Amino acid sequence: MRDHVEIGIGREARRTYSLDDISVVSSRRTRSSKDVDTTWHIDAYKFELPFLNHPTDALASPEFVIEMGKQGGMGVINAEGLWGRHADLDAAIAKVIKAYGAQEETGISGVEFIGGGDQAAATRMLQELHAAPLDKELLSERIAQVRDSGQIVAVRVSPQNARELAPTVIKAGADLLVIQGTLISAEHVNTGGEPLNLKEFIGSLEIPVIAGGVNDYTTALHMMRTGAVGIIVGGGENTNSLALGMEVSLATAIADVAAARREYLDETGGRYVHIIADGDIYNSGDVVKSIACGADAVVLGSPLARAKEAAGKGYFWPAVAAHPRFPRGIVSESGILDEQAPSLEQILRGPSTMPWGIENFEGGLKRAMAKCGFTDLKSFQKVPLHFNG
Repeated sequence: MRDHVEIGIGREARRTYSLDDISVVSSRRTRSSKDVDTTWHIDAYKFELPFLNHPTDALASPEFVIEMGKQGGMGVINAEGLWGRHADLDAAIAKVIKAYGAQEETGISGVEFIGGGDQAAATRMLQELHAAPLDKELLSERIAQVRDSGQIVAVRVSPQNARELAPTVIKAGADLLVIQGTLISAEHVNTGGEPLNLKEFIGSLEIPVIAGGVNDYTTALHMMRTGAVGIIVGGGENTNSLALGMEVSLATAIADVAAARREYLDETGGRYVHIIADGDIYNSGDVVKSIACGADAVVLGSPLARAKEAAGKGYFWPAVAAHPRFPRGIVSESGILDEQAPSLEQILRGPSTMPWGIENFEGGLKRAMAKCGFTDLKSFQKVPLHFNG
């Protein structure tokens, strides 16, 4: 039964839970982590690890995306980012980092509500860089670079621009299309323009589609009926709670969407839609709890910014930080790049030198599954949970 609390006369709110509110419960029968399988199959594609990178230019240079694939995860490209707007990606990203650090270098006061640095200057620079026209030929060349490496190519587009950009990225070699906003619906209505009906649009494509984010049972069920092979739960790392009054309690959101999937399985006679968690996931413990709640895979954002291969060289910002009129993300330091910075392999697969679960995400997931007596991701979704309140 859902738990509601009265917040005033005639007004109630549902009690929801974040990942910090829960923990998984170990079993009387444990296993060796060597016997645990973290393979993730979605549509015709197989990944050794159930991890995707957030599609931000702070992470995803062509080299990073290729390495993500080599390590067994899904590398995701942002078709609307800097890839198709600036021939010199490194120089463009360096401008963001320089703008963020301008306060420290010059002594000029900036906006410091969250994250330190000069947020206003960094955001202005991101907006300026993203105002450059999108060169579809340049974008296609960079997508082809990843395709030619032999890795699976996943490309993100926004619901607003999906109809325009999908043909370009598919022709360039995309294997999977990710239609992603912080919050989306099955039908995106645009006043003065033609609404995007995802069911019709996805049905017209020749490649599988992952769509999201969603936060509730009803929206998730409608999204599953569009034909998407995967649904993203959550809106990633953003400031929606401050800017829009919307905050995702990720544990509850994943569990709700998993319930929608069960109904959809019955409705369709067995069509399984994958759930991909994207929110406050900062360490391997968060990954464990996301999958325990019902997710099949997770999106990693700022945890990957420490990697030597990350384009932002230790700095991170979500894709929504560059919105031209209402940005909802910040630039932050996740560990300055130097000779001590870990490789992407070390962060994803170890070995770790950190005791906080910020390296060897695979190892943390495998050990938790083994200590709870499970050997595969699907069965681990049934692990018992405790409320920590």
